[in-house]
Amino acid sequence: MMNLSTFFNSYAGMFAAQSFCHSLIAAVVTDRALHAWKIHDPLIRQRFRLIVIFFPILSFPLYQLIDPTRSTALFRIASLFDINRWLSIEIFGIVPVSLLFLLILAFSALVFLFQELFPVIKHVLESRSPEQVGTLQGTDPFIEQAAQSLEIRPPSVFLIDDAEPILFSSTGKDAVVYISHGLQENLTPEQLRAAIAHEIAHIARSRRPLLILVFFLRIVMFFNPVVLMKFRKIVRDEEKICDDIAVSLTHDPKALAAALKTFYQTPDDGPLRSSGRTSTRDVSLEDFGHNLHLESRIQRLETGDLGNRIDWLVPFTITLLTVTAVCYYIV
Repeated sequence: MMNLSTFFNSYAGMFAAQSFCHSLIAAVVTDRALHAWKIHDPLIRQRFRLIVIFFPILSFPLYQLIDPTRSTALFRIASLFDINRWLSIEIFGIVPVSLLFLLILAFSALVFLFQELFPVIKHVLESRSPEQVGTLQGTDPFIEQAAQSLEIRPPSVFLIDDAEPILFSSTGKDAVVYISHGLQENLTPEQLRAAIAHEIAHIARSRRPLLILVFFLRIVMFFNPVVLMKFRKIVRDEEKICDDIAVSLTHDPKALAAALKTFYQTPDDGPLRSSGRTSTRDVSLEDFGHNLHLESRIQRLETGDLGNRIDWLVPFTITLLTVTAVCYYIV
């Protein structure tokens, strides 16, 4: 049976350990770069954070191709950080750090399965289920105009017979936006139009090959806790990007902000239920994080602080080169 030391000296073990270290370095450097250059635009912030997803997958095989001696003991002695030295330590002479590290990777894999992969599969299946098809609505000039602006086919709109405020979309070949009676009754026409515009933005963005590639690379890095956390920030950036696209279509940021307030979560509410105002009392950690993200989106829409587009290519290149140079000496 392969022991832990043998595993972490194998190609798979070195990839797992070094991709974790490289993603951690990439996360720290990109966060500092965003702060230093005062980058607030969610689209540009997302591009920087994508380094944390892409780079750790390519770094180890690329470095090994450039310098096959990089995994030797001589190179490790001269390196900035050798993770194998730390993995070989035993806590109180009993529990090896390598075992704890493997447990962290295993826990991250389980979180990925139950909180990311399975919900996506469930969403796809539920969006096709008969009980959520609802009633097909007639064509709307705004939807057709918005779809034309984003160069996509106008999605169909189905009205779901549900008293709770529900809004979601399927992003397959024939995209559909689902709206509940409860949401339609709670929102003004302007607010409903803004909410639909946000879903149309998601549909348009889902057509981009880069985002599809990012999702598949996220699957490859299913075990990496740093990628897990950074991917969630990328998803939150995506929500703000779609907010900005919706505002560009409606020219009414306050209508979208008002629509978002419908989706607060409270202890007695399930997903996508209205509470008017958020409360932190007895709210689960997940719901509290959901509410904080909503409040962040609402605040930037109400204040008009949507971020200014800047020339991001030079800061991005410097950040990527810095990550590449530092991680070469992290083995």
